[in-house]
This record gives sequence, structure tokens and C-alpha cells, in this order.
Amino acid sequence: MRPTAPIATHFKEAEGWTPADPQESIDKGAWWSMFKDPVLDGLERRIAVSNQTLKEYEAIYRQAHQIVAEARSQYFPTVSGSLGAQRSKSATGSSTTVGGSTATATNNSTVVANTNNNPTNLYSAALDASWVPDLWGKVRRTVEGDKASAQSAAANIANYKLSLQATLAEDYFQLRVTDDEIELYRETVADYRKYLTLTINQYNAGTQAKAAVLSAQTQLLSAQATLANFGASRAQYEHAIAMLVGVTPDQLTIAPATLSRDVPVAPIGVASTLLQRRPDIAAAERTVDYANAQIGIAESAFYPTLTLSGSVGSDATTIGNLFSASSSLWSVGASAADTLLDFGQRRAEVRAARAVYDQDVATYRQTVLTAFQNVEDEIAALRVYEQQEAVELEYEKAAKEAVQLDLNEYKAGIVDYTTVITAQTAQLSASQNVLTVLESRLLASVLLVEYVGGGWTPADLPKS
Repeated sequence: MRPTAPIATHFKEAEGWTPADPQESIDKGAWWSMFKDPVLDGLERRIAVSNQTLKEYEAIYRQAHQIVAEARSQYFPTVSGSLGAQRSKSATGSSTTVGGSTATATNNSTVVANTNNNPTNLYSAALDASWVPDLWGKVRRTVEGDKASAQSAAANIANYKLSLQATLAEDYFQLRVTDDEIELYRETVADYRKYLTLTINQYNAGTQAKAAVLSAQTQLLSAQATLANFGASRAQYEHAIAMLVGVTPDQLTIAPATLSRDVPVAPIGVASTLLQRRPDIAAAERTVDYANAQIGIAESAFYPTLTLSGSVGSDATTIGNLFSASSSLWSVGASAADTLLDFGQRRAEVRAARAVYDQDVATYRQTVLTAFQNVEDEIAALRVYEQQEAVELEYEKAAKEAVQLDLNEYKAGIVDYTTVITAQTAQLSASQNVLTVLESRLLASVLLVEYVGGGWTPADLPKS
């Protein structure tokens, strides 16, 4: 049973906000398709195939699944079989004749050997079975716990895969924003070269001071240095993406491209359904189920263990007589065992199991609270960034007009080059701010998808 946890009835930050580019639905298997980027789509699909850490999680799940099968096997008896053959020769000693053989007295038993003291053969076959009935539910609770553990492992795979997909999308959009920044600075460097040439010509004509030339040179060199730094950042994003898709950096090259200014927003849905859409919540819930089962297992130690056993077999001196009625033997039995005195060990184990359960319940509730916080944070971020982008675009437009006016006045000799530099710096800053806000919107959009669980549902968990 799912533990109780604080559940929101609605998302506060979504009230009164309509996304600029809402998505009515998300592709369950490929949520990133809402960005309509074929390069991103191709990279995302490689994660499930090549990411090595994800393969490690999948191996952990397969192990957990087999532990469930191992626990279920305890519902049934254990049957073993044996076949044996022995050839022996007894020592010569005082004997009496019994029929055609000699009987030698050894303590209280009589060993029959042939009178010629020749080797004898003994053949045996047996089937043994034992079974411990699950009278107190220990096996049942073990199966329940192991099944919950396996489902938790499966949910962890889904959660880690979603995290990898989101991380790749974040790296990809940061790389694309860097591409736009590189293009911005290339255009800026080209413009600054023109302005430097213009200033040098005016200096040579005696209409500008040497200080104006130095200012123009400093401005150009600063822009060139920043452009080179963007190249290093882009390479790092590309290398990070290579690691996520399971290849070495030399095996992945992503060609530069411009970034779409449209930022889609995933459907938020109803707040109360968030518990069914996040795999990390499902994993925490199954961990609670596992801990609950351990309490039952610990409590079963207070009751006796009943073991039923039986065997059937045959002994004969010739193979032909091995399965005859006269050579058969059988036995059945039952035994019970219980701990009479353990000085509080079992009670301590039950209390420890309950403490682990309480700890896991607290972890589950904290996971739920964090989930609601995550979603609210990104809804608020998307709303604010959308508003900020509109302002930044207006600011950039005004800054470009100011640069053009100052340049015209500079060429006419009305203002000095310091005025132009100030306007150009403001324009460059405005253009960078536009890209920064675009990047923030894209990252918030990706995080919102991750925080609402992508396209995952509890139906994706294995049933057994």
C-alpha cells in the first residue's frame, strides 16, 4: 500500500499562465521530438543502445528479477536424486557358513561375504525430497519484498534513462546556443574590424586622436579573445554528448547550426497525478514495499519451522535387481524446530526492520515533496523567462538603433569614438542576453519534461 504523502491539488505557478508554444501531447517514447530537431532526435535514440552506465542499471534489474524467481522456488519441495555403485572386498577372518557364504562376526553386525573372499558389488538408487511449508508467510513476504526490489530497480532504470535524456538535451541546447554566440561574435569581430579601419583612416586624416585607435583595437582584441573561448566551451559540450551516447570524443562531430527561437512546453497535467508519472517516486514507493516485507520476514522468526521429508530408493548387488520390489526401501518424516531462547535477538530484528521501514517512508515523502517543488520551480522559470525574453528583444532592438545613430554622428564628427564603443558594448550585451534567456527557456523546458516524468507511467513497470 502506498504510504501517505503531501499531495498538491494544483500547481500554483501555472495559474494564469499560457505557454507561448504549448504541446498538447508528448511522444511517450521520444518526448524530445517536441523540439523538432532531427540531430537531437538521433542523439537521444543512441542513449538506450550505447550508454554504459545505463547498461549497468539494466544488469542490476536482471539480477533483481532472478532473485524473485529464486524466492518463488521456495514454495515447492526440493528433490534430489542419486545413483551409486560400489565394489568391495572384505578381510579374511573367523567365519561361519550361511548357505553358500561365510558370516563374519563384527561387533553386533554380521557382514556376509562369499566363502572364496571374492570382491562384491553394491548398486543403489534413491530420490530424496524435503519441503518447508510456508505456514507463517515467510516465503510469501520474501517474494513480495524481492518483487518490490525488482520493480524499484526497473523504476531506477527509467529514472536514470530519463535523467540521461534530459542531460543530453541540456548539453545539446547549450552547444547550439554556443553556436549562436560564436556566430554573434564573428559578426561582431567583422564589424569591429571595419570600425578600426575607419578610425585609423580618420586618425591618418587628423580628425581623430591616437586614443580612439587604441580603443578600437582593444575592443576588437577583446571580442576575438571571447570568440576563441566559445570554441573551447563548444568542444566540451560535444565531448559530454559523446560520453552520453557511449562513444569517444573523436567518434562524434556535431556540425554547427542555428537554434530555433521557438521553445515548446510539455503539458503539465493535473498535480495530483504527478505521483504516477515520476519513476523516482515509484522507486521510492517500491523501496517502502520492500522494507514492509522485511518486517513480516523478521516476525516469522517467532514461529517454528516445519520440515517434511521423504525418500525412496533401492539397494542391490546386481543391476538387474536394483529396481525390484525386494530391493526397495523408503522413509518419510517430519521435524519441527523453534528457537527457545535468543535473549531478544528476534525482537531487535523486528524493531530494526520497522525502523528501516520508517526511514524509507520518510524518504518517499521527501521525494514527493521534492517532485512538486521541481515542477513548480520550472513552471515559474518558464513563465518569467518568457516575459523576460520579450523585454530583452525590445532592448536589443533599441540598442541596435542606438549604435547606428552614434555611428552616423561619429562619422559626422559630432561625437567621439568612446560614445560609439559604449553603444556597441550595450548592443553586444543585449544580444547576449537574448541568447542567455533563450538558453534558460530551453533548459527549463527540458527540466519540466524530466520533472513531470517524461512519458513514463507505472504501467511500464514489470508485473513480476
